[in-house]
Amino acid sequence: MLSEEEHVEAEALRARGWSVSQIARHLHRDPKTIRAYLSGKRKAGARRPGIDDAFARFEPYIAQRLTDDHGLAATVLLRELRAVGYDCSYQTLTREVRERDLRPHCEACAGVKGRATIEIDHEPGEETQWDWLELPDAPWGGSALLQVGALSASGKCRAVFAEAKRTEHLIVATQSVLRRLGGLTASFRIDHMEGAVIPATRKLVPAYADYARYLKVSVVICPARRGNRKGVVEKTNDYITQSWWRTADVATPEQAQASLDAFCEKVADQRPRGDVSVGELARAERLRRLPTYPYPVSIEVARKVSWSALISYEGNRYSVPPGYVNDQVVVSRRMDEHSLEIRSMSGEVLARHRMAPAGAGALCRSGEHRLALQEEILSGFSMKPPCQRKRNRPPSGAAKQIAAQILHPASPSGDVDLSYYEELTR
Repeated sequence: MLSEEEHVEAEALRARGWSVSQIARHLHRDPKTIRAYLSGKRKAGARRPGIDDAFARFEPYIAQRLTDDHGLAATVLLRELRAVGYDCSYQTLTREVRERDLRPHCEACAGVKGRATIEIDHEPGEETQWDWLELPDAPWGGSALLQVGALSASGKCRAVFAEAKRTEHLIVATQSVLRRLGGLTASFRIDHMEGAVIPATRKLVPAYADYARYLKVSVVICPARRGNRKGVVEKTNDYITQSWWRTADVATPEQAQASLDAFCEKVADQRPRGDVSVGELARAERLRRLPTYPYPVSIEVARKVSWSALISYEGNRYSVPPGYVNDQVVVSRRMDEHSLEIRSMSGEVLARHRMAPAGAGALCRSGEHRLALQEEILSGFSMKPPCQRKRNRPPSGAAKQIAAQILHPASPSGDVDLSYYEELTR
């Protein structure tokens, strides 16, 4: 391709009587190229299109996705394009996006500056890093809360949704993450994580310390304002947010948990680390087995009883007596048991149910509650025939008298104006 300057030079030399071969030697170009530009077949500054622009048919989709979300990661965009037949490389995608100027400019993001980082080597099985991750604008309302755990040596990560940052919820979420990671490392590394560390101190919450003793792991608290020291989980938070959450098509927490588990196994574990994947490195870590029995911690969450005398918990529905419809109740569960208890706000036990698998969509209604609800519904039915809606029912005499008093109220002296009644008589 000739530049504008080379084309100007070639035209000037041609006007002086130079031959095509002389101009080609002078500009260090092929004579056929010079002839094509001088004859007008090619335009200066414009690259000749190839026989088939493989990127062109994907350009509208890429432009639309980056218009909808200008911060969408190229790796996420590449996965979406693979599903519609894109077979070029990641480098081709980023180059074409850059050269075709498909990503809209964002002044706010352009001003963000980075900071110095370095990768810290970790021995396999040495450490697990933990952190809370808040995801805004959840499809089911409010913000979603994740407890994220990452193996420092291999980078394998797992995360579990939690309802609150209280210590009991943290312990339950940590146990679920450990089962997904496949075992225990020698130590946990945390920052001043809510539920694990007493605020404004470097001391562990007693319940969390007891849980660490139960697991026989040491807990290392990072110094304040040293987020880089637990960079594995910090990077994992960013990876989950950008690569999964931004494009996750989910409507409920149960759907989100299933989608996240599948993403971690099928996508996150396949990330390359040199000649091997994250999953292969994780299998080489020497993880200790988890204790046989779950840690005996209890959690309590508030729920509202629906019109069908049911409450929702972990993707399943459980019944309560019909007298508590539309009331707030408390669901209590011990992690070392396979049942849950539903209590009123005053502490009265309303029901006990065997736990169904999380996200199973099961309906657990006891026979006693079913009969009570059926009797209450049937008792509200009337055996009288429905009212006739076509009868003539003009205003009654009592209604007319009230209307007359509204139109002609009595005088303060108590005298009654009989002219209106006279008119009615006529």
